[in-house]
Formats: sequence, structure tokens, C-alpha cells
Amino acid sequence: MKNLTRILSALLLFSLNSYASDDLAEGKRLYNEACVSCHGVSGETNADMQLTVKPRKLKDSILSSSQMAKIISEGGRVYGAHSDIMPAFKYVYEKKQIDSIAEYVSQTFNTKRDAKIKKLLSKSDAKKLNKKKMDKIGKKIFKRNCSLCHGIKGDGNSIYVEESKANKEFLYPYDLRKTILGEDQIFLIVKFGAHYWGADKEDMPSWKKKYDDTKLRSVANFVKTKIVGTD
Repeated sequence: MKNLTRILSALLLFSLNSYASDDLAEGKRLYNEACVSCHGVSGETNADMQLTVKPRKLKDSILSSSQMAKIISEGGRVYGAHSDIMPAFKYVYEKKQIDSIAEYVSQTFNTKRDAKIKKLLSKSDAKKLNKKKMDKIGKKIFKRNCSLCHGIKGDGNSIYVEESKANKEFLYPYDLRKTILGEDQIFLIVKFGAHYWGADKEDMPSWKKKYDDTKLRSVANFVKTKIVGTD
């Protein structure tokens, strides 16, 4: 009986591994079909792309596999991007195919994402504050710094952005009301800057030299609780 159990367990494990392998192979095929022209063979981004906003380096992405799948499906604009450079593929592929692309990217290019995020969060020395105090600090910093690009409402519209277009510098801040990011992810992007997480430019800078983790965590909490979902 024990031998039979071992055999069945081995067969089940083999079946699951085989399924996962087939799924990744399909993800690779679809990635090479639809994504490689912008994001590159190794997720480094195609350096020859002549775009105002270049595709992100997927190997440094802060996104989870499920978050990637949603953006691949719906396109970047649905989740706050101010351009259609990342289109919606739900009209081209089925959900299972989109999931396989996201899983391929996560398991091939971005394998260190979870460990990296866990390590950075473990090193954070943010102090726990009551909600009222966090709101006050977060709102003050957001208004003083973040609103210059993201706008007072967090919608990505501001005079500074309009001036950048007039000067042909072109800043495209995200509409934070639609962000797919969780509070921890917002905190890490505010702390280290978007370039650290795969963006081509440093338009979204690192604020770790100006503010401590407690203040940056307050900003992230303010964005997540007071801005996200307000459109």
C-alpha cells in the first residue's frame, strides 16, 4: 500500500511539473510573439525603441505575476499610465495565455523579485504611527513634493507636467487613483525611485535621502488610503 502511495505521489508530481513546464513554454512562445519587440529577449528592454516613454525592464519589475497579468490584459492606461504604449492584449489572447506570459516573465527574468522586496522591507526602520498622524504627515509631503507631478488629486495632471510638454521634455506621471500597486510597493518605489524598479528614466526620483522610512511609509499609506480609487 505504501509503495502504491509513493507511485501515485510521484506520478502526480510528474504531471504537475510537466503541466508547469508546458505552461512556461507557451508563455515563452507568446512572449516572443508579442512582447520581445519592446521588452527585449531577456526582459532588458529593446534599446533601439524610439519611444518617448520606453518599456520597463521586466527583470527589475516590482510587479507580481498576477499584477503583470492584469496589465497585460487591460493595458497600462487602465492602471494609471498616461500613454497607450503598453496596450491591452485581452483582445488578442485568452486569459490562460496571458497568465502564461506573466508567469514566464516572473520565473525567467524576475526570479529575485520576492526575495528582493522581502529583504528591503525587512530593512525598513519605519515606526508605527497612529492613522491620524500618518495621514497628516503623508498629506503634507504629498502636497509639497508629489503633487508637483502627480497633481493635488493624484491624477497625474499638473502645471509642471504641462510645462514639460511645452518644453518637449515630456513627463508622464501615473494617475495614482488607478494604481495597481499595494502599499508596500508604493513605499519601495517612493523610497528607491522608479528607475530602480525598471523605469528607463529617473522622472520618479528616490526620496530616501530627503525623508526617513516613517515619513515615506506615511506617504505610501496616504496614497493608498486617500487617493487610490477616488476617480
